[in-house]
Amino acid sequence: MTMQQEEKSTAISGHWFVIGAALLWGTTGTAQAFAPVGFDPKVIGALRLLVGSIALLFLAIKRKELGHFSDWTLLPVLLAAAFTASYQLCFFAAVAKTGVAVGTIVGIGSAPISGGLLGLIFRGERPGKRWLLATVLAIIGCSLLSLSGGDVAIDPLGILLALGAGLSYAAYTLIIKGSLVKHTPNAVMAVVFGLGALLLSPALFNIDLDWLLQPRSIGVVLHLGLATVALSYWLFARGLQSVQVATATTLSLAEPMTAATLGILVLGEQLNPQAFFGISLIFAGLAVLMLKVRSRPYKITT
Repeated sequence: MTMQQEEKSTAISGHWFVIGAALLWGTTGTAQAFAPVGFDPKVIGALRLLVGSIALLFLAIKRKELGHFSDWTLLPVLLAAAFTASYQLCFFAAVAKTGVAVGTIVGIGSAPISGGLLGLIFRGERPGKRWLLATVLAIIGCSLLSLSGGDVAIDPLGILLALGAGLSYAAYTLIIKGSLVKHTPNAVMAVVFGLGALLLSPALFNIDLDWLLQPRSIGVVLHLGLATVALSYWLFARGLQSVQVATATTLSLAEPMTAATLGILVLGEQLNPQAFFGISLIFAGLAVLMLKVRSRPYKITT
């Protein structure tokens, strides 16, 4: 196999790793629907990071991938953890302020734009016209999908919080990609999410244990921690090794598409024409990016 063929194969695999992560993230809403009445989303968000980080840390220790403390550059790790925690807080707060529809559109939809700008400024990555087309298609699809439910409420503070969530997601993606040059995906995600969980740990104080100790709650927390954090971010980090920051954030828009599909298949939600068109546009945007990889592989940079 030639060097060009190896780069092409690696790039294609990287795209599928990121899409696999997004598919797992898309199960979050469906999983929470099975939680008992009275659950606290902030507590579930904190426990999700805690369980996921413990699983990643166990794997990294078992494989002896953490190395020594002196091997790590402290500032990038702390920044990545802070942005990971701020994403959780900003997104939940945005949804509470301005509703699920607008919070999701602005939060998730702004992430690829932020990712493209940050990747260009800090890594010199030029996403190209295909990325722009794919991003526009996916964001429009995400908007149609989110607004298909009906009620829309615009709150200025909620919009700012949602933009903060999108920027936080793009920022920790950028920092994690840089950290992968020196460390393995297991080690990077274990350290970043472990510190992120510590930052969110105050949300676990004075929690109501009545709903948390129920079997359904335990099952939901384990699924969210192991599947939507440990496994998904392991896949995401693997993908980032060969995928641009802008492309990774755009591919992540497979998450709302997955959430909507599971809502129909598992929760019995109705799919109206607007939602169907939105799913189709997101899928078309992802296909544009995958076609780019097959026709012109992305050159891996460090």
